[in-house]
Amino acid sequence: MQAVPEPLTPATPAPAPIRVVVVDDHTVMRAGVVSLLAPAADIAVVGEAGDGRAGVELVERLTPDVALVDLRMPVMDGVAATAAVTAGPAPTRVLILTTYDTDVEIERAVEAGAIGYLLKDTTGEQLAEAVRGAARGETVLAPRVAERLVARMRRPAPVVLTAREQDVLGAVADGLSNAEIGRRLVIAEATVKTHLLRVFAKLDVSDRTRAVVVALDQGLLPDREPPR
Repeated sequence: MQAVPEPLTPATPAPAPIRVVVVDDHTVMRAGVVSLLAPAADIAVVGEAGDGRAGVELVERLTPDVALVDLRMPVMDGVAATAAVTAGPAPTRVLILTTYDTDVEIERAVEAGAIGYLLKDTTGEQLAEAVRGAARGETVLAPRVAERLVARMRRPAPVVLTAREQDVLGAVADGLSNAEIGRRLVIAEATVKTHLLRVFAKLDVSDRTRAVVVALDQGLLPDREPPR
């Protein structure tokens, strides 16, 4: 008895590749990025641009999944291009790819809406994985960039004294008592005490002398030199 062949099951179609555009004013760098991503079968570079404005126009026309954007470019820099892309209708994630890793550059890019920040010493495998992460909506950071952000978060916030608190503490530095400070500033003695308590809390000190020393050391009393 002849066997009846089983019906063929249609093959599951492969998922569409992640569509990427590369925005960098250096032709060699763009070619290098394209070459690094070429081995990744699930990633396709669909366009290139040589400045930020051209990059924004390319994103608007092609609506890629991810835009790899340099920071320092003519016509429109990477931060402005990032802001324009993320504010526009295209659902494109911006991944910064640059040589600059200063706090200012990182902060500007993140505030503009970049989902990630990579440095140009990234390997091809790392770059491809970063593109995949960005396409999934994950934050992607180069290790050095992540370290800088963590260090910045751990850094204590700078102390800020109000103008009146500076006046009161400056009078303390001049050796005046609370009553004398009140007369100099034309405020009640109780108000002087209130200002001093706030200063103590901000500077994490418990006495007048220490408050003056710490304030001078941190440059919180204008026109006064810190102790040597």
